[in-house]
Amino acid sequence: MYRIVGDIDARSFWLATTPSAEQLAQPYLCSEAGMLYGEGSFLTERDGKDSYLLFYTFGGTGFVRQGGRTVSVRHGQALLMDCRTPQSYGTAPDASHWHHFWCHVDGAGVRACATRLGLPALSPAYVHRSRMEPHFEEIFGRLEHESVENNERVALAVHALLAELAVASLTDRRAEEDPVRLACMFVERHYGEHLAVEDLARAAHVSASHLTRLFRRSLGSSPHDYLVRTRITAAKRLLTETDLPIGRIAEQVGFASESAFSYRFSQASGISPRAYRKMTRLEHLHTAPGDDIPSGAPSSARG
Repeated sequence: MYRIVGDIDARSFWLATTPSAEQLAQPYLCSEAGMLYGEGSFLTERDGKDSYLLFYTFGGTGFVRQGGRTVSVRHGQALLMDCRTPQSYGTAPDASHWHHFWCHVDGAGVRACATRLGLPALSPAYVHRSRMEPHFEEIFGRLEHESVENNERVALAVHALLAELAVASLTDRRAEEDPVRLACMFVERHYGEHLAVEDLARAAHVSASHLTRLFRRSLGSSPHDYLVRTRITAAKRLLTETDLPIGRIAEQVGFASESAFSYRFSQASGISPRAYRKMTRLEHLHTAPGDDIPSGAPSSARG
């Protein structure tokens, strides 16, 4: 049994290939991949599939249910699941959408990584989008264009995705004993929200004053400084990669107003947000284009 219900945004796509015998013998392979914009009612149910499924959430929250256990896959989290037993997944009941990258993967290397991650247990881990998206894009651009190079590049991208997940899972476990790391991870996940140092301290299970002392000792700055710098870094990406208005970017990265954002950005970067956007766009125009691979894809979004 395989069933998809609910609304899927037209931006979603699904790519598929039929691996050769040689590919099936490799340690890392990908047979299907895509990007899914699931709305509030999105749900998939499956009896089983002979592969692993890797999710990465870049918007909203999803849920995955298997073996009597249900976990949330929140914004910025990755999860590897063994599809060989019945499962269901979709937009979390308390969320309006679940936007995610996904790929079906297999091979001896994938199975070894699954063992290290403790599968069949479901254990989401936070990974920064910049460490995952380029590898998904590599898969999207090459999966349906079979060649020796593309097959190898896809295999390398699968390996890289799983390596990032494995490192993040180990980091999450170590962070349980490190208040500064816990606070930093909390900032990386929630910098777009209204935050105070007390919120970071609660996430790190220490007092605000003790967290401040630990930050000074470890990073040479305060928790508030770290929060502001994280927001500015996120804003730089949005200024470079999107056409969002400055006020909207300020809101998305957690500033109370455009004026407060512009002041902090100029203070940290020595240049206004508008000037930064203009400068980076000009630099992009003057950079020689690479050998881009088209990532056009069909509208189907099966995962």
